[in-house]
Amino acid sequence: MFIRLEHLDIGYGGRHRHIVATDLNFVAEGGQLTCLLGRNGTGKSTLLRTLAGLQRPLGGRIVLEKEEGDEFQVSSFERQSHSFESDGRLCSVVLTDRIDDLSLSVEEVVAMGRMPYTGFWGRLTDQDRLIVSEAMATTGIDTMARKPWNTLSDGERQKVLIAKALAQQTPLMLLDEPTAFLDHPSKIETFALLKRLAHEQGKIIILSTHDLELARQWGDHFWEMSLSASHAT
Repeated sequence: MFIRLEHLDIGYGGRHRHIVATDLNFVAEGGQLTCLLGRNGTGKSTLLRTLAGLQRPLGGRIVLEKEEGDEFQVSSFERQSHSFESDGRLCSVVLTDRIDDLSLSVEEVVAMGRMPYTGFWGRLTDQDRLIVSEAMATTGIDTMARKPWNTLSDGERQKVLIAKALAQQTPLMLLDEPTAFLDHPSKIETFALLKRLAHEQGKIIILSTHDLELARQWGDHFWEMSLSASHAT
């Protein structure tokens, strides 16, 4: 399982077209924690939003292989044949946007990850509830299932959002600066959790980060973006 970028150009189209990065070629594989590195302004967040289908690429294409030999084009400049945004069963996203006014419980927030499967009315089946429970247990938040979201620490909130993405059961998980608001112990815990999820569940997990030391310590694969070029290590 992998996602492959082929001569991808990213940025903003329309009347005020602006290219952030060009000719990106990269492969991220399942079972590995891939760290996207680079200074502010190099396009890390724009790339993640493009991979998630939240922005259309300005050139090139994105290809996903879910199973060996089952390869299809997800998105291209010429034609957006299939969008991660329109199919929540392919890609789950954890952005840096902070949610401060959510009065739901931890369990209810995690259950939101089942929305691509629950249909129009959003009713959870016994199987959905089991998946939510397993996601909370995997991320170590099962003991706070009834706790209100607005009482959580930043570290706890990040775990809840990862559990929500996990409950979505997607082959690809994208995280934009998941340790941005965390203290050092929580940062280590988050990196360790994501690496374990990638290895144990075979997911393609890509995160952007400024924590270079922790990325080098916990990451399996690295992609460094710059204002002029990008390369993988």
